[in-house]
Amino acid sequence: MKVILLERVAKLGFMGEEVNVKEGYARNFLLPQGKALRANAANRARFEAEKEALEERNKERMSSAEEIGAALGGKSFIVIRSAGETGQLYGSVASRDVVSILEENGFKVSRSQVDLNTPIKTLGIHSVALNLHADVQVSVEFNIARTPDEAELQAQGVDMSSADAMFDLEDQAEADAAAEEEAEEGSEEDAGEAVDADVAEEASEEDEA
Repeated sequence: MKVILLERVAKLGFMGEEVNVKEGYARNFLLPQGKALRANAANRARFEAEKEALEERNKERMSSAEEIGAALGGKSFIVIRSAGETGQLYGSVASRDVVSILEENGFKVSRSQVDLNTPIKTLGIHSVALNLHADVQVSVEFNIARTPDEAELQAQGVDMSSADAMFDLEDQAEADAAAEEEAEEGSEEDAGEAVDADVAEEASEEDEA
């Protein structure tokens, strides 16, 4: 199908160009998104009549995309998901999840702007490209972990998908628990000794009296 582009589309062409595209791509994306018109005499005349307004609209969209890109670029978001010992997620993180996560953090993007052809299925830090505009692309990190503690370790470079990392984390948790228990026992013993000392002092004072 031949269409007239109403804005620059990456890897396709510039505003006003007539290009051949697959019919499904035109019907499902270009036409409903207002990015193109069917190439015919009536639409060529329409494009020429609306060209100035289209150029202004494109500038506004680009400006908005640049603002969002400046705020988003280089950011990292923690995503908590269940996963097995090998780091395989029980499920996945797809484009719709990326949109949802960004929206929860105050950033509005559409699924068509998320460049994620294959859903993420493993723990770790994953970089996802966002095509906010034909001239504005940014990358955002998603730190996918089982817990906030694991996410912090991953941010430090620890590979939580390895069994050794899981064992180390469990050992550390056990060590922390043991240390806390020992500290509590020590505190109780100190309190007991203090009580005994008070009792002995009181007895000594009674004897003197």
